[in-house]
Amino acid sequence: MSENKDQKFVYDFTEGNRDLKDLLGGKGANLAEMTNLGLPVPPGFTITTEACKVYLDSGEEPAALRDEVSSHLDALEQKMGKKLGQADDPLLVSVRSGAKFSMPGMMDTVLNIGLSDASVTGLAQQAGDERFAWDSYRRLIQMFGKTVLGVEGELFEEALEEAKAAKKVSVDTDLDAADLKKLVKQFKKIVSRDAGRDFPQDPREQMDLAIHAVFDSWNTDRAKLYRRQERIPGDLGTAVNVCSMVFGNLGPDSGTGVAFTRDPASGHQGVYGDYLQNAQGEDVVAGIRNTVPLAELESIDKKSYDQLMQIMETLETHYKDLCDIEFTIERGQLWMLQTRVGKRTAGAAFRIATQLVDQGLIDEAEALQRVNGAQLAQLMFPRFEDEGARGGKGPELLGRGIAASPGAAVGKAVFDSYTAVKWSRSGEKVILIRRETNPDDLDGMIAAEGILTSRGGKTSHAAVVARGMGKTCVCGAEELEVDTKRRRLTVNGTVIEEGDVVSIDGSTGKVYLGEVPVVPSPVVEYFEGRMHAGADDADELVAAVHRIMAYADRVRRLRVRANADSAEDALRARRFGAQGIGLCRTEHMFLGERREMVEKLILADTDDEREQALGALLPLQKKDFIELFEAMDGLPVTVRLLDPPLHEFLPDITELSVRVALAEARKDHNENDLRLLQAVHKLHEQNPMLGLRGVRLGLVIPGLFAMQVRAIAEAAAERKNAKGDPRPEVMIPLVGTVQELEIVREEADRVIAEVEAATGTDLRLTIGTMIELPRAALTAGQIAEAAQFFSFGTNDLTQTVWGFSRDDVEASFFTAYLEKGIFGVSPFETIDKDGVGSLVRSAVEAGRATRPDLKLGVCGEHGGDPESVHFFHEVGLDYVSCSPFRIPVARLEAGRAAAGSRGSDSR
Repeated sequence: MSENKDQKFVYDFTEGNRDLKDLLGGKGANLAEMTNLGLPVPPGFTITTEACKVYLDSGEEPAALRDEVSSHLDALEQKMGKKLGQADDPLLVSVRSGAKFSMPGMMDTVLNIGLSDASVTGLAQQAGDERFAWDSYRRLIQMFGKTVLGVEGELFEEALEEAKAAKKVSVDTDLDAADLKKLVKQFKKIVSRDAGRDFPQDPREQMDLAIHAVFDSWNTDRAKLYRRQERIPGDLGTAVNVCSMVFGNLGPDSGTGVAFTRDPASGHQGVYGDYLQNAQGEDVVAGIRNTVPLAELESIDKKSYDQLMQIMETLETHYKDLCDIEFTIERGQLWMLQTRVGKRTAGAAFRIATQLVDQGLIDEAEALQRVNGAQLAQLMFPRFEDEGARGGKGPELLGRGIAASPGAAVGKAVFDSYTAVKWSRSGEKVILIRRETNPDDLDGMIAAEGILTSRGGKTSHAAVVARGMGKTCVCGAEELEVDTKRRRLTVNGTVIEEGDVVSIDGSTGKVYLGEVPVVPSPVVEYFEGRMHAGADDADELVAAVHRIMAYADRVRRLRVRANADSAEDALRARRFGAQGIGLCRTEHMFLGERREMVEKLILADTDDEREQALGALLPLQKKDFIELFEAMDGLPVTVRLLDPPLHEFLPDITELSVRVALAEARKDHNENDLRLLQAVHKLHEQNPMLGLRGVRLGLVIPGLFAMQVRAIAEAAAERKNAKGDPRPEVMIPLVGTVQELEIVREEADRVIAEVEAATGTDLRLTIGTMIELPRAALTAGQIAEAAQFFSFGTNDLTQTVWGFSRDDVEASFFTAYLEKGIFGVSPFETIDKDGVGSLVRSAVEAGRATRPDLKLGVCGEHGGDPESVHFFHEVGLDYVSCSPFRIPVARLEAGRAAAGSRGSDSR
């Protein structure tokens, strides 16, 4: 990125506001906003994301940055009445990262910048507390050594543990000034030995190196991994906040904490958060020392507590959302260090959205934007069966921690991230168990089903990251003794070794040995119609989901259909809100006992044999369609004619060859097996996905598609005569040119006319095609002349556009592509807008130019993907179709797309 000479790279906290997140990052913008609101924010300034981009692109900071920082530092020193690192009364600052989107713990922070051998005694004299000064100095060397100079953090932790062991104490607050002086000496030796340089004594050098380290932390492996997980763009860069230090480690009248204006786990209103006396902020977030609930602050320091409650109310009313707040109390004086729109669980998101509507802070349209399909899908996952329902039987309750992020997770116990990733890749479900997590554990947290820690609270690193990812998490289970070196967990004499199955309940905080049975979620029970939102005993969460879904259904333009092949699936889809079937795959009707009939069709040598085989299949197909049309009475049902290669209905070539060879060896010849083997060899293809399938089958095998169309037409006629309202649509698969469609359509029209004449019905069947080949998309204008509707088969369209065989590539190199950032997400999960999406858009335009009333839908798996639904709304499709379970997600996202997506972006 080139540097603009007139560009401003540094802003005082008094200059910005919350709308400047792109420039000042979330933390800087919100510090400025709180300053504007007159809240107690320590003075400071923010270095912009633009400076970071220049630094990352060129390897050097912008030429003007040093002078700008010096100017703002001078102003800060004048305001505070002391100089950075001044020997007799030092100004100390924190240097903290702050990107546009919150990335908890993924980037770097350094506190107490400005302390040195010269100024530590001055700080002690000014504070009247020698222990505090040396504690602050050891924290600086520890954080600076790890963050800026790349020293292994465990070396400092081990030295700290040794110091506590030598004094026979368990917490670091029991170390006195003399102990901490020795520790500072030890820490400086570690830095000199492992960093290859002494700890810098010049305070400006400390600050400059820390700023560069924060810039560099944007591109650490853990930061890049988190961005991929949360779909945060990699080119945003981070801002850097330089803030005058306030100290929570000055004694029992000081402390630090994290507060939420509502419970981020449940959404309930109340006092939620953690507080830690005589500590600095990193102690709370790291979860190294167990905190006390925020409510206890009232008895510790009522004045600060009352002021904090007022500020929390001010912030929530101002932001009109759940706020996450970091604060420090320095000798009875409350200071606000950060606020942001808080990360929350899926259930909390729905509850809070409706609560804010009831309070008059937001309207229904805004409430719809405060939730998303991924959160709704999470609410539909099963939960653990209640202990009462198990009759006291089942897995042993090991203990209980803090319910940090809800859900039910079962897996094998693992004690480090490497093992979690390794076992997960081999198909094992794992629970990551740690004393506390840190940013280096991110890849293991992503791989695990759930996270369990013995330390930390609702605002610890594990809890915050788990909630953001929608992972089940239990924190602060103090009775659990975690031994990561021996890879075991001990509780009340019970030992859990690595590989033992454990279950954790993120809604109650309970931890079990063994696998706990699961039951459907109340949200699924609601969609199934077994729980009514208006009932007296209705679940509070269900009521919130119902309200938001009702609004989404009122405002959405896209209709939502189901991919369903049986009456059972169709009925469930209808209960879930489906407005028809967008894809019925008829090949699924030829499996099981009917496979032999298909074999006879394939082996037919004469027209009579072929007619006989088709005649046997016709009544079975007709019966299937009658059941389907009855289940979806009054709604459209799109039936795709046979699509897969015929060899899929024949025995495996290796298995059949062995069977024939063994029979010949026994001189027990089986004529049918021999004919089958010949047919398998004859139909064998090097690349079946691009071979004899789809429309090509209908053109090559006489009577096949005609039989299917007849079965559809006769079933529809029978339903009409039974006073039903069938609305079948015949879909021709894998068309690449209009001539293919014209030939098949001509035959289909003839069959439909015959059935109408024979039954005296007017069926009004529509005939269309799947657009799943690039050529079909590119010639959509021509194909629309013969098609009454298009349905985009985005699974095969993605394969043919990318040149991927999905079954092969996902197992071979997709992981590498995701890790290298070639994909942000698999193109089979979310539509590739630039490639596949471009073809969809042009096909929509060309098709409608030819036939303005052309009905347009999508029936690939993308039809239930939240981000893809927004794209399909944008390009003007009429409907999306997806699996029954994803229908509520598609309904919600279609509503959000119509209302214009904004939302509680707590990334």
